[in-house]
Amino acid sequence: MSPSPSTPGTNQSWGGRFSEPTDAFVERFTASVGFDQRLALHDIQGSVAHATMLARVGVLTDEERDAILQGLDEIRGEIERGEFEWSVALEDVHMNIEARLTDKIGITGKKLHTGRSRNDQVATDIRLFLRDEIDVVAAELSRLREGLIELADREADTIMPGFTHLQTAQPVTFGHHLLAWQEMLARDHERLLDCRKRVNVLPLGAAALAGTTYPIDRHVTAELLGFERPAENSLDAVSDRDFAIEFIAFASILLMHLSRMSEELVLWTSAQFDFIDLPDRFCTGSSIMPQKKNPDVPELVRGKTGRVYGHLMGLLTLMKSQPLAYNKDNQEDKEPLFDTLDTVKGCLRAFADMAPAIESKKASMAEAARRGFSTATDLADYLVRKGVAFRDAHEIVGQSVAFGLKEGKDLSEMSLEELRQFSDTIEADVFEVLTLEGSVAARNHIGGTAPDQVRAAAQRARDALASLA
Repeated sequence: MSPSPSTPGTNQSWGGRFSEPTDAFVERFTASVGFDQRLALHDIQGSVAHATMLARVGVLTDEERDAILQGLDEIRGEIERGEFEWSVALEDVHMNIEARLTDKIGITGKKLHTGRSRNDQVATDIRLFLRDEIDVVAAELSRLREGLIELADREADTIMPGFTHLQTAQPVTFGHHLLAWQEMLARDHERLLDCRKRVNVLPLGAAALAGTTYPIDRHVTAELLGFERPAENSLDAVSDRDFAIEFIAFASILLMHLSRMSEELVLWTSAQFDFIDLPDRFCTGSSIMPQKKNPDVPELVRGKTGRVYGHLMGLLTLMKSQPLAYNKDNQEDKEPLFDTLDTVKGCLRAFADMAPAIESKKASMAEAARRGFSTATDLADYLVRKGVAFRDAHEIVGQSVAFGLKEGKDLSEMSLEELRQFSDTIEADVFEVLTLEGSVAARNHIGGTAPDQVRAAAQRARDALASLA
């Protein structure tokens, strides 16, 4: 006996149980096709693997499989050409594609859904999509790191002030500072690749929540789709989105680092610092003040960081009270994930294009390093090497700085007699450590500011990045 038709106006995928059609507003409110159609090609990818597996285990005939694969390939072409007609009445990307497949090949199209549910289907689509997007993000992150490493190598001898509390602390090199940025991004890169491992797990086969009675082979499906393994637990496979949360957590940390870099770029391009210049193509002007050159790219990256933070809080909140297994709440996972990916890719592209084009203003940097008694610690270290206890050396240098403030002189500008009034341990060789070049070169150890160390660190960073390829 053939099944009774669904109530007119109800959804063809589940309408059999319902006695009246869905309210038009509810239909629109619950539909996700407006945004999840972005998963269409990955949905087809998953369906191709599922149909192939069903044929291998004898659930589909070879002829049925071939018809399904041919139909899906034609639908892929329609989507890529922009010819596919999406319907809100069909709710989501999955039902739109399945309905079109059935239109094309008849009842065989309805057999594609054997042994699966939209619950495990969407979980698979998101993982396939995110895995591909992670690879795109990783490539842009590599490009940015490469640019910073090369710029750091070129600027290994460029002296600038290092800051703590945004006050002049000790001289460093611009190359050393840039490699600090690179270290942040290297850790982000590791986090991203580690996140990918947990994304690369197959939910398909979990069905709605409890698996399926059909003799499926999930290892075959995993292999066809390039997943490391099938998910171990059907309940967990369809219901958790921690992999998406983990990606957005990575993105939040990455954007925090890019925002810190942006803040420094904004400061350094100001007339008050005048440390660097950004090419005109990364800046904009003012509608009223013709002299302005605004660092809009770093400012906007700094601003977009809060947007990604918001998505992280949103997804954490989305998941925090959900009982096992799948709940409709999880429809809300896609838009924040999609927007985070778009934001991260845009910010990385902007930085990867901009960073290699940063031009240092060496004279301004050196002059700033000469202000603020940046070699005071070098003088203290000098005294300690001469046998003075560090606390006493600290006091001596503090008195020297107070004298310099009063007289308007940097330590390197004082005469030997002026310095010796605070300690007769000071001798003529003191001026070797009071120069900016001497101060930077003296930190000649791994992780230090000496130009040779900066170049060596740049090469190690190059090698480490190459090992990820």
